[in-house]
Amino acid sequence: MSDDIPPSTNAQKKGWFDKVSQLFQGEPKNRNDLVDVIHDAEQREVISEDTREMIKGVLEVSDLRVRDIMIPRAQIVALQIDDTVEELLSTVISSAHSRFPVVNEDKDHIEGILLAKDLLKYGFKNNDEPFTLGQVIRPAVVVPESKRVDVLLKEFRSQRYHMAIVVDEYGGVSGLVTIEDILEEIVGEIEDEFDHDSAKDTEIRKVGKQVYMIKALTPIEDFNDEFKTQFSDEEFDTVGGLVSHAFGHLPERNEKVIIDGIEFKVISADTRRLLQLRVKLPDPNAAEKTA
Repeated sequence: MSDDIPPSTNAQKKGWFDKVSQLFQGEPKNRNDLVDVIHDAEQREVISEDTREMIKGVLEVSDLRVRDIMIPRAQIVALQIDDTVEELLSTVISSAHSRFPVVNEDKDHIEGILLAKDLLKYGFKNNDEPFTLGQVIRPAVVVPESKRVDVLLKEFRSQRYHMAIVVDEYGGVSGLVTIEDILEEIVGEIEDEFDHDSAKDTEIRKVGKQVYMIKALTPIEDFNDEFKTQFSDEEFDTVGGLVSHAFGHLPERNEKVIIDGIEFKVISADTRRLLQLRVKLPDPNAAEKTA
């Protein structure tokens, strides 16, 4: 049979196997060696740049805990168990999410998860069917902050759920995590048709006293208008560019830098750019306290 295979086909197969085998030549003995081998494979066109970044993302995910990627408690968009259909629809439409934690009084009392699609049939005025949110919500999955991200991804896949509530060591809700959050760590930010809306890119949200969450693509001009700062936009257009320059390298999650008294903390980033930042303004009363 092998005699019937054209020589050119055999040559192509040999070339492909040679390329694959080259990826593992050098026998990497640790993580850094493996990263170097992967980078070298990309340089020799054994793999593409996108494939290299994805492999690096997989390696990085194995070191992460849920606390590293979760959406913080302050940013959770939750629904109250006793909200009316009109109130629920208003929140669903304004947030554009597809899944929502349902709480009783506060975020430490999670009743379940609502899928927006389950609410649709109750949104029509001619629907006389009685409604209570408790009859349509689904059980909430709860995971600890310390859970490994790669283990959680396996559970997401095997048990077919997409969102989990994250709790701290005392049992209080500290955030939530979705399967998309994990996948973005591997393949980079996943954008949909709504993510190109400029309003999302310039969003500035207050999450605490003198603390704000901002998109890294927020224009410096908008940042200056919001916080009455005087950052120059001659060299950089966005806050992300300004912060990356201040670090002197592409920072990783949880790295901090102070620029003109303002603390910038990296909340989310991929292998190419910053995505989300936490901004902590200086305490206006600090000068009075030290005086």
